[in-house]
Amino acid sequence: MGKICVVGLGYIGLPTATVFAGAGYDVVGVDINEEVIALLEKGQIMIEEVGLLEEVRKVVKSGKLRASLTPEEADVFIIAVPTPINHDQTANLDYVVAATSSILPYLQKGNIVVIESTIPPRTVEDVVAPIIKAFGVDPVQDIHLVHCPERVLPGRILHEMRSNPRIVGGYTKEASEKAADVYRRVVTGEVVETEATIAEMAKLMENTYRDVNIALANELVKISSKLHINAYEVIRLANKHPRVHLHSPGPGVGGHCLAVDPYFIVEKAPEEAKLISQAREVNSSMPSFVIEQIVRLTASLFRAKIAVLGLTYKENIDDVRESPSLQVIQLLQQYKEYDVYPHDPHVQQGKVNVPLYSLEEALTQADLVVVLVEHHEFEHIQGEQLLKSMNRPVVLDCKNCVKIADERIKVYRLGDAILQKGLD
Repeated sequence: MGKICVVGLGYIGLPTATVFAGAGYDVVGVDINEEVIALLEKGQIMIEEVGLLEEVRKVVKSGKLRASLTPEEADVFIIAVPTPINHDQTANLDYVVAATSSILPYLQKGNIVVIESTIPPRTVEDVVAPIIKAFGVDPVQDIHLVHCPERVLPGRILHEMRSNPRIVGGYTKEASEKAADVYRRVVTGEVVETEATIAEMAKLMENTYRDVNIALANELVKISSKLHINAYEVIRLANKHPRVHLHSPGPGVGGHCLAVDPYFIVEKAPEEAKLISQAREVNSSMPSFVIEQIVRLTASLFRAKIAVLGLTYKENIDDVRESPSLQVIQLLQQYKEYDVYPHDPHVQQGKVNVPLYSLEEALTQADLVVVLVEHHEFEHIQGEQLLKSMNRPVVLDCKNCVKIADERIKVYRLGDAILQKGLD
């Protein structure tokens, strides 16, 4: 079936390599992190994702997936490296540039080069293609260059990589056709061929759409706070309209997609992308809004102990990239009168720069529990455990997920009108 070289073995690259290896391709996975390579050679991984470890072990054992610190000659090269954001909110393409440069010595005529990394519009045309051309390889005549963005949900990555529709945007029409045929061998969903720049923008707009809609819900919370209206009741009633679906508010937006991708559009068209930019401002302001609620709920206390539950950017995963929870903790730590005890059952100490505590340690003598992520473990937390451990049983549920009906425990949500009046 041919050989595939996947450059970047992170949250997208490793599942991608695994899926292609599982379909029968000979795959070499490349990463600059020696620990990632050493673990993969043993059939082990560093990330938490449903079903991934089992599939990795299977394809490594069969010899279909190998690990390497350097690229090798292949039929298809897939670049799946991060594109972080700079301090000025522009895309950092250093990893994409480095990964592209790393495969140049191994390119042969007829190779397919796929950029899966999320990138600003025109990156394939203005950045990647010129790098390849400067090396002496014609990106039109010699190889097939495309952008095929990932579109998966953490926790369901393997399933969605195989079942979700894929967009294959070619630098040329023939490149789209050639690369699309490769993806059709592993994807059961529709594989759509288009131009590279359109594929780049489509990916960004998918996440921008969600970011803007979340911002609308978060702005509603702020408005409701000022007017002493219950935002959750507003959302419940508005969503009874057959063509309305307001999202749920929360402490902010995280992850490498929603919290980053809109900026890639703003970067290219700052004067035109006003709504997108304002939505980013609203969502980025939510950690500070959470702090305002914490201050209100602890106004009568001296040196309150705050148990912060959840550090990841979404539920039931270990990914902390751009997590608003970490921003909340950082802001809390700036208040000298707070003792902050973070807890997350999915996150290991080495992944974050804040001390982690067990649930029991976090709850013991706590004056306030702040739930920032709707992990299953927090949805089912027991009222008796809070009553037994806490100094006073008060919860700020920023994700509307805590299911405690005990009247002895006060549970506040970000959108509750009563929260604006503080504790009774």
